Amino acid sequence: MHYEYQYNLTQNQINRIMVGLMLGLLVAAIDYSVMATAMPKVITSLNGMEYYVWPFTAYMLLSTISIILFGKISYMYGRKPILINGIIIFVGTSIMCGFSTNMFELILFRGLQGIGGGILISLPVMVVGEIFNPRQRAKYLGILASVFGFADIIGPILGGVITDTLGWRWVFFINIPVGIAAITMIYYSLPNFKLQNIKKVIDYWGIITFILALTALFLAITFAGDINNYPLLEIMGLIIFSIVMFILFLWAETKAVGPILPLNLFKNPIFNISSLESFLASALMFSGIVYIPLFAQGVLGMSAGNSAIIMIPMLLSLTLTSIITGQIISRTGKYKKLVIHEFIITGIGVVLLATMDINTPYYLLLIYSTLLGIGSGMAYNIFNVAVQNAFTLQEIGTVTASIRFFRNLGIIIFIPIFGYIMNLTLTSSSVATMNKNQALSLSIHNIFLTAIILSFLALIIAFFLKEIPLDGLYAELKKD
Repeated sequence: MHYEYQYNLTQNQINRIMVGLMLGLLVAAIDYSVMATAMPKVITSLNGMEYYVWPFTAYMLLSTISIILFGKISYMYGRKPILINGIIIFVGTSIMCGFSTNMFELILFRGLQGIGGGILISLPVMVVGEIFNPRQRAKYLGILASVFGFADIIGPILGGVITDTLGWRWVFFINIPVGIAAITMIYYSLPNFKLQNIKKVIDYWGIITFILALTALFLAITFAGDINNYPLLEIMGLIIFSIVMFILFLWAETKAVGPILPLNLFKNPIFNISSLESFLASALMFSGIVYIPLFAQGVLGMSAGNSAIIMIPMLLSLTLTSIITGQIISRTGKYKKLVIHEFIITGIGVVLLATMDINTPYYLLLIYSTLLGIGSGMAYNIFNVAVQNAFTLQEIGTVTASIRFFRNLGIIIFIPIFGYIMNLTLTSSSVATMNKNQALSLSIHNIFLTAIILSFLALIIAFFLKEIPLDGLYAELKKD
C-alpha cells in the first residue's frame, strides 16, 4: 500500500513534509552553488591549481558511495534518522573544511563532506517517490527542485561576496545555521517512513568490494590526469585492481540476500538507458558548473563576486526548467520527447561555449551558460520519474539511489578527465608562446569540445528510451 494512503496524510502534513525535505536538500544544494564561485580563490589561497578538480572529485566519490550504502540502510531503518545524521555529518565536515590549512586537508575533508552530501541529495527524492503516485511524483519532484532555484540565486552571490569580503573559509561556515534549521524542521515534520517486513541484512562483501572498486577507479582516472608525476605501471595497477573488485562486487551481489545494488535492475531497458543518460547529463552539467567560473575569473579577469552574477542565470534556468519539466510530465504523463529536447538544447549550449575566447563579451558568456542550464535542468526530474514509474513501490528507493549513483559516477569520471584535458593543454608546446589567459582559454575550449561529443552521444541514445505512460503501473498496484 502507498504511504499517502497507509498513513492517511492530510495536505497540511504533506506540506510540512515537503518543507522539511526541502530544507534538508538546501544544506547540500547551497554548497554546490557557493563552491562553484569560491573554488578559484580557494585553490589560489592554498597554492594548488594543479589539484583544482580534486576537492570536487573527492566530494563526489564519497557522495556516490554513500548514496548506494545509505539508500539501502535507510530502506531498512527508516529515512528520517539517516537524513538527520546526514545533515550532522555534512555540517561537521564543513567546519573542518573551513579550517583547512593545505590542499591535502581540504581534499580529505571535502571527501568526508561528500558522505553527508550523498545522503542529503538522494533521500528526499526517495521519500517523494514513496509518498506520491507517478504523475504526482513529477510535480513534487519539480517543487523539490525549487530548492536549487533558491540556492542557485543565493549561493553564487554568497560565494562571491563572502569570498571577496570575509574570505573563502566562511563559505563553509555558512552551512552551520542552515544545517541547524534543517535538523529542527525534519525532526518535527517528517514521519519515519518504513516499509513493513524488511529483512535487515547488510551486504558486507558488496559494500567492501564496491568501495574498493570505485575508489581505485577514481584514483586511476585522477592520476592519469598527471601522468608525469604518477608512473603508468601504478595507474594500470589501479585499473586492474578496480576491474577485479567490480567483478567480485558483481559476484557478491548475485549471492547476497539484500544486495546494495540488485542486478535484476539491469534487466529493465528503461533503467539501463536512464542510467546511461544520467551519467552523460551530469558530466555535461558539471563541465559548465566547474569551468564557467574559472573562465570568467581566469580568462576574462572577473572578480569572484562578478563571476557569481554571471552564473546566476545558468543556475536559475536550470532550476526553473526542472520545475516546468515536472509540471509538463505531470500533465501529459509522457517524458521521451523531453529527453530528446533536453540534449538538443544542451548540445547547442556546449557548442556555443566552445567558441569562447579571451575576447568573448560578458553577455555572450551569460547567454551560452544559460542555454546549458536550460538543457541540464530538464534532466533533473525526467530519469527519476521514468525509472520510478517502471518499478514497484518496494523498489523505488533502490532505483532512485541507483540513478543518482550513475549521475554521480558521470561526475567522478569526467571531472578528472576534464582536468586532464586542461593540464595537457596547459603543458603542451603549442601554448608555450601564449600568455596565461590565452592558454587557459584554449584549455577550457578543449573541455567544451569534449562536451560536444558527449551531448551528441546522449542525443542518439535518447531515441532508444522506452516510454511507459505514467499512472499505468500505479493503477495496477492499487488493484492488487
